[in-house]
Amino acid sequence: MINRLGMPMVEALSLVHSTLVGANLRHRIRLGAAGKIISAFHIARTLALGADWCNSGRGFMFSLGCIQAMNCHSDRCPSGVATQDPRRSRHLDVADKSERVYHYHRNTLEALVEMLSAAGLERPADLRPEHIMRRVSRHETRSYAELYPVLAQGELLHHLPEQPLFQRFWQESRSDSFQAPAQIIDLRYRS
Repeated sequence: MINRLGMPMVEALSLVHSTLVGANLRHRIRLGAAGKIISAFHIARTLALGADWCNSGRGFMFSLGCIQAMNCHSDRCPSGVATQDPRRSRHLDVADKSERVYHYHRNTLEALVEMLSAAGLERPADLRPEHIMRRVSRHETRSYAELYPVLAQGELLHHLPEQPLFQRFWQESRSDSFQAPAQIIDLRYRS
């Protein structure tokens, strides 16, 4: 489901944050984000795009010894991390794994502090899209501020923004329903 529905976390977070800013609601709603957040950079990127906090499971699973066998749901995890089967989990040394998890967490947060310091920032809440760069081609790098522009405060309340996604969907959005816009529903029945 995670690979087939919705949109990638970075794009989704940017869209939700921008929409809330544009609707003048961002100050009333806190955003948490999760999805392949493993390193200090992933945390910094997520906070810069508008998250108030990050949830991370994958990195902790790696620190426990997860090898991504993708059998979590089957109770046949070869590393014993995601199983209730005592035979499979007996190889987990809790004392050793707890130290690994502790060091992973501590080192990740230390790396985040180092990045903030290098950027001249005092706290994670100071991160903004212009602090994160992305290579978009062999010879071009752009900031996230360029790649994921945020609407102006209250912009959606006054006029339709020029961003294509808002041009396409904002006028049909409704506060009383999660039903898809008419043009999307029409696509369902054309085939």
